[in-house]
Amino acid sequence: IPNDYKRVLAHKAEYEANKLKKRLRRQVGEAIGDYALIEDRDRVMVCLSGGKDSYALLDVLLSLKDRAPLSFDIVAVNLDQKQPGFPADVLPTYLKGRGVEFRIVEQDTYSIVKRLVPEGQTMCSVCSRLRRGILYSVASEIGATRIALGHHRDDIVQTLFLNMFFGGRMKAMPAKLVSDDGRHVVIRPLAYVAERDLE
Repeated sequence: IPNDYKRVLAHKAEYEANKLKKRLRRQVGEAIGDYALIEDRDRVMVCLSGGKDSYALLDVLLSLKDRAPLSFDIVAVNLDQKQPGFPADVLPTYLKGRGVEFRIVEQDTYSIVKRLVPEGQTMCSVCSRLRRGILYSVASEIGATRIALGHHRDDIVQTLFLNMFFGGRMKAMPAKLVSDDGRHVVIRPLAYVAERDLE
């Protein structure tokens, strides 16, 4: 490939990447504004699973933190559930490199779920309940006023259809949810973001 063509391709790729960054920041900013997801002086606990969605969520929130008209803190939290083969060193190394305050919480929920759920059945609901309880406890310990999850627009739409077709009810994941006891606020800043953009 000629050098001139390589330069054109590199310029185009950089242009598209910048457009994507701006779109992600705009969509997350709109969701924050529309649903009052983050308020002044909030301490936002960003839940990191190690997947693309939570990495993107953290990146966009860090970017907005520097530009936002309000002041908020970010602390990243990863729940190491002791799943076999999970690379425990990747997230701490990444977060140290980004200069992000973080906490790794080790809880062997994997063994509990394997014990409770019969072989061949889905573990999602049990695992989700265990994980939620642990994350609520951690949020209280670190003084987090918001718990940010990486669910995006496609997750929200899929949940709506699953509930409609398998549960017979019109219900999706809300962009903002206050826990039953009123002590925790769960937010989904990626509510307007398409999964293909996160990819």
